[in-house]
Parts: sequence; structure tokens; C-alpha cells
Amino acid sequence: MSFESLGLSPALLRALSEQGYDTPTPIQTQAIPLVLSGHDLLGGAQTGTGKTAAFGLPLLNLLSKQTGVSGPRKPRALILVPTRELAVQVSDSLRGYGKHLRMGITTIFGGAGMGPQVDALRRGVDILVATPGRLIDHLERGTARLDGIEILVMDEADRMLDMGFLPAIKRILAKLPRDRQTLLFSATFEAQLKALALEFMRNPQQVQVAANNAIVDTITHRAHPVDSGRKRDLLVDILAARPNDQVIVFGRTKHGCNRLSEQLEKSGLKAVAIHGNKSQAARQKALNAFKANRVRVLVATDVAARGLDIPNLPLVINFDLPMVAEDYVHRIGRTGRNGATGEAISLVSHDEGGLLRQIQRILKDDIAMEAVEGYAPSRPIRLDAAIPNPRSNNGGRNNGPRKPAHRPHGKPAARHAHAGPKQHRGGAGRGGARREAGA
Repeated sequence: MSFESLGLSPALLRALSEQGYDTPTPIQTQAIPLVLSGHDLLGGAQTGTGKTAAFGLPLLNLLSKQTGVSGPRKPRALILVPTRELAVQVSDSLRGYGKHLRMGITTIFGGAGMGPQVDALRRGVDILVATPGRLIDHLERGTARLDGIEILVMDEADRMLDMGFLPAIKRILAKLPRDRQTLLFSATFEAQLKALALEFMRNPQQVQVAANNAIVDTITHRAHPVDSGRKRDLLVDILAARPNDQVIVFGRTKHGCNRLSEQLEKSGLKAVAIHGNKSQAARQKALNAFKANRVRVLVATDVAARGLDIPNLPLVINFDLPMVAEDYVHRIGRTGRNGATGEAISLVSHDEGGLLRQIQRILKDDIAMEAVEGYAPSRPIRLDAAIPNPRSNNGGRNNGPRKPAHRPHGKPAARHAHAGPKQHRGGAGRGGARREAGA
């Protein structure tokens, strides 16, 4: 299967070829023809499978057929996303795919000045990428109009519901024309989300390329039991054993991520923290430094669990396990993307055994518990332990969100005892030399 066979325009095929994309992913193969045919669509696939291209390419194809509108253009397509980072990523991807089309794309999100966004909307736009809260602000000010929307896309729809955007989404839907095409993409489809979708979609087709809460089989999962107070030392040792790998480390709190980042810097590791208290400019600067390999370790709260597209990221570490088991899926979705292999390592303290058990239920498999020499916990990890109170800060001992476990690459440091079979390992050759259109 090739992109040429999906019915895309020569301008889009040219842009894809220039970016090195030659083979569509399963979600793209199934979704693109349905969208081009005008169907409403429920698209389900885990992160890293090419969802942005699955809706972005046919959207650009459809809009490019009608040009020549005189005067300032009203938005013809609206893409709703849950976070600023995802808004920027989606916009950048669309600009890359549509580089040979005359298509105006504007991004609006909170944490940035209203003035430039208002100016961009006044100049005219074809595609509007927005977070729900900031779009409501523009609607209330009268600086955004949605009466010309032909296509609505909701990306990471389950995440938007989790973040409490349902009231804002319903207000936005009320402003849209009834005669529109609606595309809803999500990593998971719980019953509540399906019921909501059926309220505002017309006989949607459904594409599901992976089971709910599925993890790609190119990711290896491992957990290291360790006392809370020794997590930082173990983390430094793991990173020292893999000096050439970039890593995202997930922590629970903003303050904890800042502190852990500073501690890693003192240990000689280039690290930067990213979380919701940082300005959009600071977050983008940190992300750019990480992507450019000027920073080796990105320490993040769950704000970074979805939407970040880091090519060839080999390792994700959960310094703390997530309080919600489903978030494990989205965190580790940063690695093992597009057929590449990846690892997820979780540092599990005594009070996190219950959280680990919840994650294992999501995976429908055990995660190998592997004590590291010199770091065996003072108490055994009990999977039937009570779930910790999310309002508790664990006495300040844990410095951030929690992430799944993975075996360090290459030769482990002498102090590490890595034994036992690997879990969820996919074939190393999957994805090979070919590139597939990204998330």
C-alpha cells in the first residue's frame, strides 16, 4: 500500500515524498479513504501510529478543492486538541503536509497573548487548531467565528474529557453548522465517549487499529523495586549506564520535577523540566532543546504524556507511577513509535504496589519486577497495597509522576542485576528503513 493509492492530491504526495514518507500506517490506510468519501469517522489507535496524518492529509485534500475565496477567510476546518503542545505539533504537521497548498493555518491556545491570535484570525484562516478553553475566550470576545466550519476534528478526545473540557466542547458544538463532517480520534473509546460521539455525529464509520488501552509490542516493560528515598540515586545509575540515550522521566508534581531536574544537573546530566507552571515559551524552548539533543533528560509531569512527538526516543522512565493506570499507556507512548523498539522503566516504591497492579490489569500481563543490585527495597512491594491518596505528596520524597519500567540498553552498569525474560518485546527490525507519516 502506498500514499498514491489512497487518492491524495499530487501536491500532498509531493510534500510527503520530500519528507521521506512513503508507506501509510494502518490507521492512515483505513481512515483516509473514508474521510475523503465524506464520512463521519471514529478513529481509534494508540499514540505513535500516525493519527495526525490520518485526519490531516484528507482534510487538506478536501479543503484544497475549493479555493479562490475573496476577502478575509473564515475558518473552514476546526481541530480541537487538549493541550498547547499538541496544538503546536498538529499545526506544524499540517504546514508540512500542506507546504505546496495555499492554506492558512492558525493555532490558538492559552498561556499566550490574545493579540497575535486575534490579528491572525482577522487576516483570515482556513484551518483553526485550538484548545477548547482559549477558543471559548475568542468566541466570547467575538474574535472567532465558526459558522463556516465544514470539517470538525477532535483529537485526543478521551484526554479532553479527562481534563474536564466537556462543557466547553458542548458550547463549541452549539456554534458549529449542523451540516459538517466530524472526525473524532482517540487512543481509547470508553462507553461514555462513544455515547457522546453519537450525539453529534452522523452514522460514523469506525476504525480501530488496536485494542483499547493497547501498548505496541515494540516496547519492553520493566519495574525496579526501590525505596522512595533512593529513587534519585537509582535513576542516576540507570542513566549513567546508557550515556548516549535521551530519556523522558515522568514525575508526579511540578515542584518535584523542578527539583529532580536540578538534582540531575548537579550529577552532571543535562536535564530540563517541563510542566504546566512554565510559560508556553519556556516549555517550547525546553522541548526544542531536547529535540535538538542539547538536553539529554526531559523531566515532565503528565502534561507531556500525550502530544509530544520525539522521533527515535529509546527510553521512558516513570520516576513515579501514574495515579491513573490508563496514563501509563500515554506516557510510554512516547517511545516505541512507528515500529521502532523502546523501553519503559518504572521505579516502584513500597506504597506504589497497588498502582503497579492496576497497570498490569490494563496491560493484561505482568511487568517483570527486577531488583537492582545495591537498591533492593527495605520492604517487599505488595501488589495488593492500598492506592495512595493523590492529594498526598509522600512527604516530599517522590519527585514526580510515575512511569513504566524498561531494561537499560547496552551493557548494564556493574551494580545492576538485570535478569529474567523481557516482556512485550517486538521484532527489532519492524519499521526498518522506511518512514511512516508520524503522529
